[in-house]
Amino acid sequence: MPRELDWTDTEEIGILLQETFPDTDPYTVRFTDLHKWVVQLPGFVGDPAKSNEGVLEAIQTAWHEEYTDAKG
Repeated sequence: MPRELDWTDTEEIGILLQETFPDTDPYTVRFTDLHKWVVQLPGFVGDPAKSNEGVLEAIQTAWHEEYTDAKG
């Protein structure tokens, strides 16, 4: 079973998003879609109502770092 993730686990969420959507540039994803995708990740147990713009920006930035590394 995957490790339980919450909104504060931005780096782990970024890695999972990169693995799940390897060809998607994170900076092209709307926050509404990003929120939906995070909530649907395996092991995500965070309260969907507890996210905010700052949290989603941090997740998007962590994902973008993974995306950039993968495109190398």
